[in-house]
Amino acid sequence: MRRKLAAGNWKMNGTATALAELETLARAFPSPSVDVLICPPATLLHRAAKALGGTDIAVGGQDCHAATSGAHTGDISADMLADAGATSVILGHSERREDYGEQNDDIRAKARAAMDVGLKTVICVGESLEQRDAANTLDIIGGQLSGSIPDQSTGENLVVAYEPIWAIGTGKVPTLNEIGEVHDFIRARLERRFGEGVGRSVRLLYGGSVKPTNASDIFAVSNVDGALVGGASLKALDFSGIIDALSKV
Repeated sequence: MRRKLAAGNWKMNGTATALAELETLARAFPSPSVDVLICPPATLLHRAAKALGGTDIAVGGQDCHAATSGAHTGDISADMLADAGATSVILGHSERREDYGEQNDDIRAKARAAMDVGLKTVICVGESLEQRDAANTLDIIGGQLSGSIPDQSTGENLVVAYEPIWAIGTGKVPTLNEIGEVHDFIRARLERRFGEGVGRSVRLLYGGSVKPTNASDIFAVSNVDGALVGGASLKALDFSGIIDALSKV
């Protein structure tokens, strides 16, 4: 049985005062029945890990470099994330693909580096509105899965997050049937590539304008094992509603 996962991506938000939200969240869920992951900006990562030390809430990074070290000003290696207290890292988010031109090969190399140091990788896939309107969604997702996920992936080190680009931060959400179609497709692709055992053990998250008000319906969809949440993860109260909804599935 795949354990459910609620992951929060703070993106470029939060200073030291935001750590109080983590403490509130930890008090609200001293022993959560689902996995909870918070990915703060790099400047808060070590402090977040310390604030959540001894709790059942994990901390992750938002990106990493494929190299272990070197002349890469401003970048952070997977080993550095682990050293700061991270247990996971988000890779291939559409904002990284769009803003920095990251390609599938880049994401696969980063994922290898992260897995090599024991980090769980949350690899994001998703289509643009133009691709959705052109009925190319499954082709796009299939290519991202094939190109971004390394061969060493298992249910222990890989999570796949489906985030339609047009739904991120817009308030727009695909229909439940559309979400289900993509998640079923991803599951089938993973099973075909890695075999039923690994393919069925990888957790699949939905991301894109997930809120406490729509979370329950989304979590009831086939092969949705949780959510990768943006803005609604910044406040403990909002994220708590999503965690509660996931706990009841």
